Amino acid sequence: MLHYAIVFFIIAVIAAVLGFSGIAGTASNIAWILFVVFLILGVISLFRRGKV
Repeated sequence: MLHYAIVFFIIAVIAAVLGFSGIAGTASNIAWILFVVFLILGVISLFRRGKV
């Protein structure tokens, strides 16, 4: 999940440098959503690991 967030972030940066603001905005939103999902799943994983 983190890997895909980094990939979309890199796509957003490249698109922004090339002037594609729509694609850059969309890619950065996708990267942000994937990063938040990664954090939520990571926290859930930490809590579940301790209660097994």
